[in-house]
Amino acid sequence: MQRRHLIAGGLAAAAMPTFALAQGLEKPKVTIAVGGKNLFYYLPLTIAEQLGYFKAEGLDVNIVDFAGGSRALQAVVGGSADVVSGAFEHTISMHQKGQPMRAFVLQGAAPQIVLGVNPKTLPNFKTVADLKGKKIGVTAPGSSTNVMANFVLAKAGLKPSDVSIVGVGAGNGAVAAMRAGQIDAIANLDPVITLLQRSGDLRIVTDTRKLAEAEQVFGGPMPAGCLYAPQSFLDKNPHTAQALVNAMVRANKWIQQAGGGDVIKVVPESYLLGDRAVYIDGFLASKQAMSADGSFPAKGGQTAFNALASIDPKMAGTKVDLNAIYTNDFVKQANAKYPKG
Repeated sequence: MQRRHLIAGGLAAAAMPTFALAQGLEKPKVTIAVGGKNLFYYLPLTIAEQLGYFKAEGLDVNIVDFAGGSRALQAVVGGSADVVSGAFEHTISMHQKGQPMRAFVLQGAAPQIVLGVNPKTLPNFKTVADLKGKKIGVTAPGSSTNVMANFVLAKAGLKPSDVSIVGVGAGNGAVAAMRAGQIDAIANLDPVITLLQRSGDLRIVTDTRKLAEAEQVFGGPMPAGCLYAPQSFLDKNPHTAQALVNAMVRANKWIQQAGGGDVIKVVPESYLLGDRAVYIDGFLASKQAMSADGSFPAKGGQTAFNALASIDPKMAGTKVDLNAIYTNDFVKQANAKYPKG
């Protein structure tokens, strides 16, 4: 499909009348909290926003960006946002805390998180065990990048307390921290990873942008970026939730048909981190890890639970109803309405 057709389709959606649609929505104005909006991890969110898919569903969406997913989650818990665009595994940890959250549309079929080391500070790195006593940069402490780092460390026999976790964000700050030698390793996402790799400031150790490697690391399908919200929000606002999912599913399908050149014409200039070629390379590296239609895999909940339980003794002894942490009901309706996006 040609670029002009891809973009024209989104602009046409933005021009559709929304008054009639909005009348059926319980909550037309929705605030979504996200941690690192510029990341490919959340690209469907940006595409849905930029191409007018939310507006086409009668929604007035305000997206608030934070340094990491854990802070975005705090915004919803605190009541300043309605929905989180964040990591799937947070729904499990929130159920454990007695604050049920439910994921209702998938953005990433794999975490897309890369763990790599700094060749300047660790020139003789051989195994993950060499990270003992070192500083590892993550988007924000407690975020999915932190969880992934802890998981890889655990497989190497290291505890979270064996390293120092440093929050470096998901943009230029993360790049600067690596180049300045302030951190010895990093768990982050594209375009940060591709930018560091291209400049020789990163040696990749584990790459979950690759579906096969992600499944090998986690032992099964590991759902990643998604929209999730308190169960009470979904119960009170089913039409609003459906409208959000319709927009996200359309964005997922647009991405599957898009090339790097299409994407850079839609996303804000600031996402490119000053290098369009690097951004396109990052998109191509991450594309296979993005959800094709917003559906959660049947075994994804168990995989995510196992990952969390392996690094959190409290989680290991907890019983969580894995059917209560996600639903494909909204996604099924969205795919029926927009079979081609």
